[in-house]
Amino acid sequence: MRIFYLFPVVLTLFCMSCKSEKKDNIAVSKEPVPPNIVIIYADDLGFGDVSSYGSTTLLTPNMDRIAKEGIQFTNGYATSPTCTPSRFSLLAGTYPFRQTKAQVLPGNAPLLFDLGKQTLPSMLKGAGYTTGVVGKWHLGLGGEELDWNGEIKPGPLEIGFDYAYIMASTNDRVPSVYVENHKVVGLTADDPLEVSYNKNFDGEPTGKDNPELLKMHPSHGHDMSVHNGISRIGFMKGGKSALFIDEDMNDDFLRESIKYVTENKDNPFFLFYSLHQPHVPRVPHPRFVGASGLGPRGDVIVEADWSVGQFLDKLDELGLAENTIVIFTSDNGPVLDDGYHDDAVEKNGNHTPAGSLRGGKYSLFDAGTHVPFMVRWKGTIEPGVSDALVSQMDFTASFAALTGQENTTPDSQDILDAFLGKSDRGRESIILGQNNIFTFRQGDWVLIPPHKGAKLIKQVNIETGRDLEYQLYNIKDDPGQRNNLATSHPEKLEAMKSDFEKERT
Repeated sequence: MRIFYLFPVVLTLFCMSCKSEKKDNIAVSKEPVPPNIVIIYADDLGFGDVSSYGSTTLLTPNMDRIAKEGIQFTNGYATSPTCTPSRFSLLAGTYPFRQTKAQVLPGNAPLLFDLGKQTLPSMLKGAGYTTGVVGKWHLGLGGEELDWNGEIKPGPLEIGFDYAYIMASTNDRVPSVYVENHKVVGLTADDPLEVSYNKNFDGEPTGKDNPELLKMHPSHGHDMSVHNGISRIGFMKGGKSALFIDEDMNDDFLRESIKYVTENKDNPFFLFYSLHQPHVPRVPHPRFVGASGLGPRGDVIVEADWSVGQFLDKLDELGLAENTIVIFTSDNGPVLDDGYHDDAVEKNGNHTPAGSLRGGKYSLFDAGTHVPFMVRWKGTIEPGVSDALVSQMDFTASFAALTGQENTTPDSQDILDAFLGKSDRGRESIILGQNNIFTFRQGDWVLIPPHKGAKLIKQVNIETGRDLEYQLYNIKDDPGQRNNLATSHPEKLEAMKSDFEKERT
């Protein structure tokens, strides 16, 4: 077991005292200080949305800064093409298909995690870290009958976080509030908050019935309760003093993240800094409107990139950069029209959010889960590019090895050497997807088993990757997955099918 892998060398100071005959030599040892760990997690950011991964239209200099000062992974994966399962997997060290409820959740869903099982934050808490989460959550809160006006639990604090400042669900789902630890922020007793995903509350306007109230109109779905000129998924009443303002959300999460690292700078900390961009509704602060030339989707990516830069600057200012591992990645692949008329399609121009990959969010093709993925530890990690196969699910086992803890999660693997650039080998294989919808990557090969269903999601114009026949691709030679080799490589197909079943069961 590796304990404090590559930590700064222990310093031993020898002090001589002339005034004391009893204390000729005094040896003072400093314990090795474990590195802080920060995961910056984007939402729906594609492999081709970052300039260090090839984007020339949309520039992201601060995300690129992490890549240039650390390891840029060309084969980094979320575990699912949708957000709730991939976020669950990152924190639980578990394939999402092992938790049948790990799918896109309504805003009033109960907490997804089984209490008492090891998670990434609980493991690091056991190693002496202070643990915090700021930003998007979307992993359920409370029990089946949650009263939003009381204590909001179980939640992040019950799975290992010491501090939480989170958006309750997603920015397009009610309730449109922040939760700090166990309380809705800014809620008053004289205006209680009510939430329903079954029926509207009497007298409350909706986007469907009251389009005149909207500043952003839905393209499909998203036509229920109206807040801040935007209709959402689900119904909500009251809690007016607690409702967030979309334009301020990026600044709110940045402020709380900087506050967290500032308050905990003297002791090891873990921060899950969970951005909401570029998830819909895309409502940039006025400072960033028009910044990209690609409409609101590009503007909120520029806004997110700015916040990454502000956060990195704060680490520099606090003297933490060389003792902080910073990871930047995304929860799944990109989507343009995901429910609102925001010119994402019309103003996209020549930009390719998925880069050279096929598919996008919701897809079994590679762009659904193959995402930007970079790791920086200044002064320890030698900057470079790695082709190692790495997964967000492996943070728990890898950081357990780093800090001398035992990993008890079922699927997380110790690939610390790959994360730190000490090896070009990561995982041998990984299962991608959830709820019996699978892709299997092994080395340079990708297997997509037969799946029933439409081949195109018309509402978002993304290929699903579903087919009644097996699909086999060499992702290195054919990143766009245009040449199905299942028929021409029968032995490889059978070997992949067998290995997939072994890993799945």
